[in-house]
Amino acid sequence: MTIPFFGRTPIESKALVAELPELGYTDAWSAEVAGTDGFVPLALAAEWAPGLRLGSAIVPVYTRGPALLAMSAATLADVAPGRFVLGIGASSPVIVRNWNAAEFDRPYARMRDTLRFLRTALAGEKVTASYETFDVKGFRLERAPATPPRIVLAALRPGMLRLAAREADGAITNWLSPGDVTRVRAELGEGVELIARLFVVVTEDADAARAIGRRLLAAYLTVPVYAAFHEWLGRGEVLRPMHEAWAAGDRQAAVKAIPDEVVDDLVVHGDAAACRARIREYVAAGLDTPVLAPLPGGPVSVEQAVRDLAPGLG
Repeated sequence: MTIPFFGRTPIESKALVAELPELGYTDAWSAEVAGTDGFVPLALAAEWAPGLRLGSAIVPVYTRGPALLAMSAATLADVAPGRFVLGIGASSPVIVRNWNAAEFDRPYARMRDTLRFLRTALAGEKVTASYETFDVKGFRLERAPATPPRIVLAALRPGMLRLAAREADGAITNWLSPGDVTRVRAELGEGVELIARLFVVVTEDADAARAIGRRLLAAYLTVPVYAAFHEWLGRGEVLRPMHEAWAAGDRQAAVKAIPDEVVDDLVVHGDAAACRARIREYVAAGLDTPVLAPLPGGPVSVEQAVRDLAPGLG
């Protein structure tokens, strides 16, 4: 499950987070865009729901220095020994450059270098190294975690997926259909954990669900990395009207230009039983860890959706 829940602060999410293990959920994953950061909700969940595995999906590699990122990861690894997974990603130029005044340059190399640095630092070793995208001189964690966290990479296309398979402990992807999972898995290979956030609208009103999904899809799929991802997946032509409208500054037309079949491919919707069946399709296609993100705005509250989607219900 994604935490904190949409429209709620971490503290407002406390009771429902504590309920997740009883409902059959195994994991709680944070996100980091323009709301809560990626670490604090996980630290709170470590206390509220001690049985959950905790992961960040994702924290950007540009917006914290390498040493600070290692310190944050080490802290969570100590708070939740053996239960924390560090998910890192390149993020996007808007988040990195426009919002955080950092350079978004050579994302593949920066991800590779950050991963290699973190492996060494979180093992407790002193790091003095010149990487392709940054240098580190004489850094050592004051307290290395007894159990270093697993590290997984946000990966949308072959190069990053292969890097995740070679050097990381898994890959995180986003905005894909069960059929797309098959293609992603083919690049990643077997035996490597594949994680994906699945956006869910629990309602039998397909038009209402599509309206909610379209708004979010337009915001994501116009980001260059997601545009390239869906070009690779074969949706370039069907999404071209959306991209053209967005480039012309007509946001409403861009939203309307997303076809129903694309929304139905990428957003899980229907009654709770239909949603659970759709989630099982992702797993059958090769997804190891579906991270659900129930969306607000429909007739079913987020709290009720979390309970209705519980894995224990089958």
